[in-house]
Amino acid sequence: MFFNLFVFVLGLVIGSFLNCFIYRLETDRSFLKGRSFCPDCKHVLAVLDLIPVFSFLFLKGKCRYCKKPISFQYLLVELLTGLLFVSVFNFVFSSGSFVFENILYFLFLLVISCFLIVIFVYDLKHYIIPDKVVYSAIAFSIIYTVFCFLFAINGSSLLIQHSLSAFLSAAFFLLIVLVSKGRWMGIGDIKLAFLMGLVLGWPNILVALFLAFFTGAFVGMILIFLKKKSLKSEIPFGPFLVLGTFFSLFWGEKMLDWYSGLFLV
Repeated sequence: MFFNLFVFVLGLVIGSFLNCFIYRLETDRSFLKGRSFCPDCKHVLAVLDLIPVFSFLFLKGKCRYCKKPISFQYLLVELLTGLLFVSVFNFVFSSGSFVFENILYFLFLLVISCFLIVIFVYDLKHYIIPDKVVYSAIAFSIIYTVFCFLFAINGSSLLIQHSLSAFLSAAFFLLIVLVSKGRWMGIGDIKLAFLMGLVLGWPNILVALFLAFFTGAFVGMILIFLKKKSLKSEIPFGPFLVLGTFFSLFWGEKMLDWYSGLFLV
C-alpha cells in the first residue's frame, strides 16, 4: 500500500512536469529554463498554484490571477500519469521481487510511459508526433536493450526479438504510407511503430497494432455517425497506437494465450 501511494504521488508530480513540457514544446520554449507561468496572463505561478491535482481543484479550474479557465488537460494528465505509474509498478513487481532486473525494467517503463503520454497529448491536439520526443524515446529504448544484452539481462532474446519487432512494424507502416501516398498514415506513425516494437517485442506488438487499428476504426465510425468527422477528415492515429501499446504491455500475453487457446483442443 505504501509503495502504491508513493508511486502514485510520484506520478502526479511527473504528470505536472509533463504538462509543462507539452506546453513549452508547443510554444518552442526550453523546459529547462524559467519558472512556470499562466499561459494566458503570463503571471509567474506560486508554489500553491503548482500542487498536482490539489491546485486545480482548490482554484476551481481557474487561474488565481486572471481567472481564465485552466485546461482540463492539466488535471487529466496528472491523474492518468499517477494511475499509469501505479499500474506499471504492479505489473513489474506483481511477484513482489525487488531484484535489479525488475527495478531496471520498472524505471525503463516509467520513462517510456512519460514519452508516450507526451506523444498521446501532442498528437491528439496538433495531429503531429514531435520528432524530438519520439527520437529520444527510441534512443533510450535502444540503450536499454543493448545494456540488457551486454550484461546478460534476459539474454540475447531481448535484443533479437525487440529489434525484429521494431523493424517489421515500421516496415508495415512504411508500406501503408507508400501505398496511400501519405493519405492514411504519416511519417510520425512509422517512427512510433518502431518505438512500439522496441518496447513490446514480438509477438506483443501484434496485439498493440491490432487494438490500435480496431479502436481507431471504431472511434472513426462513431465520429462520422455523429457528423463530427467525414470520410476525408484527418484523425490522429498516434493516440490509438499509444493506447494499444499500454494495453499490450499489461495484458498482451494474456490476450495471446486466450486467442491461442481457442484453437487448441
